[in-house]
Formats: sequence, structure tokens, C-alpha cells
Amino acid sequence: MADHDDLRAPADLLRLDGRVIVVTGAGGGVGTGIAQRLGAAGATVVAHTRSSPVDHLVDAAGNPVTSVEADLLAPDAPQRIVAAAIDHHGRIDGLVNNAAIANAAPFAELTDDLWSEMIDVNLNATHRLTQAAVRAMQAQGSGGAVVHIASIDGHQPDDGTGHYSTSKAGLLMHARAAAAAYGPDGIRVNSISPGLIDRPSLADDWPDGVSRWHATTPLRRLGTAADVGDACVFLCSDLSRWITGIALVVDGGVLTRPTW
Repeated sequence: MADHDDLRAPADLLRLDGRVIVVTGAGGGVGTGIAQRLGAAGATVVAHTRSSPVDHLVDAAGNPVTSVEADLLAPDAPQRIVAAAIDHHGRIDGLVNNAAIANAAPFAELTDDLWSEMIDVNLNATHRLTQAAVRAMQAQGSGGAVVHIASIDGHQPDDGTGHYSTSKAGLLMHARAAAAAYGPDGIRVNSISPGLIDRPSLADDWPDGVSRWHATTPLRRLGTAADVGDACVFLCSDLSRWITGIALVVDGGVLTRPTW
């Protein structure tokens, strides 16, 4: 836990050396970017994946990161993920809840199965893993940081993704509630709401959406996984030592508009 009178240079406050941070969904594009940027800041990353390979991820010394495979809906998943960090590195200092699913369906036609799956993966699993990680941080007595990866859809619902928007809006409030509950233990909980993040073939798969985004967003570009990763570095670092319970929007300014 950072001293409130810490007068190190800002660049030093951003360093994460010696901290063990779990990133869920690390095999995907955004998860990979988060893990890489945390590692570049000095963190020891524990990469969770359900099935995507993470052998491309290396630590600051060029060694493969610790990885753990788990279905987040399995009852033992939270404890197994936390145990992977503690068994390999002796502690856990941070958690980035990035793993999620996204699919489209007309809101009025949502089945119970589609609704439940979205809420279970994006919200319930995050809650359970946060609880498990925080218990370990409390036992250590040295504070910690938790970051939920939400979405601008949690602030403004999009057509066809009402269930996804609802799950991400739940993460925003979960972070605030958890921040209030765990603050006395020196554990900060925040959320990040990314906008549209670029990926291979996105412009081919969704040319209209990409075109509208470029035309509407004040900064005139799509986001990158590194943009999200750098926001995670900030919220996991001592530079944000007096910040908890916030929703950091990382969207190039698109939410300044009524819609895009």
C-alpha cells in the first residue's frame, strides 16, 4: 500500500515491480494488451484463459508468464486462479477482471438462457473472483487493486446488446460498492469503460460501424488494446493511490456525443 505522502517521481509511481497481478481473459486481444502493458510496467502477470493460448505472453525478462486455465463459471475457478498466483509467486496484489462474452440479440426476444449466460460470465463470475482475490489481499495486509473492464455500453446501451449493456452497467456499480466495502483494507476497486477497440478484420467485418466511429469520435481513431492496458497500469499503480470507485472512460471522447 502506498504511503499517502509518497513523493516519488510520477514515473516511479507508475512502476509495478514486485507486484503480482492476475488478468482474466488474457488470451484475447484486449486481455493480451493488458497483460503486456502491466508486464512492461514491471508487474508479474498471472494470465487466466479458458481456452485461448497465452504462450505468446512473456514477462519483463522474456520468460513465459504464469498461466492458469479455468472456466470462470466452475465453482472452484476463483480459488484455483488465486492459488495459481500465490503458489507460484507467494502473493497477489492486483486483479484485472477482463474476461467477458459479447453477443447480439433483440432485447425483447432474449431467452432466459442468453440472459443468464451473459450475467453469469460478465457479472457473477467477476463478483466471485473479486471476493476470492480480496480475501487473499486482506490476509496479506498490504492492500491491493482491482480493476473491472466494463464498456461504454454500460453507460449508453447499443441496439441489440441490451443484455451485454446491462452486465457492464452492473460492473460499474459493483466496482463502486466493492470500493466502499474494501477501502478500509487499503484495497482500491475501479472500472474502465473502453470504447470500440480495433482488431484484425474489424473494418472488413463492420465497415459501417468503423466509419461512423471515425466520423463521430473527437480523437478520430479506434482504440487499441494498449490504450486499455495503460489505463490498467495507472489504476493498479501508486499514481492512483487516492482513486477508488471510479469509472474511467477510455473511448477517444465518443461519449461526449449523444450517440455514434
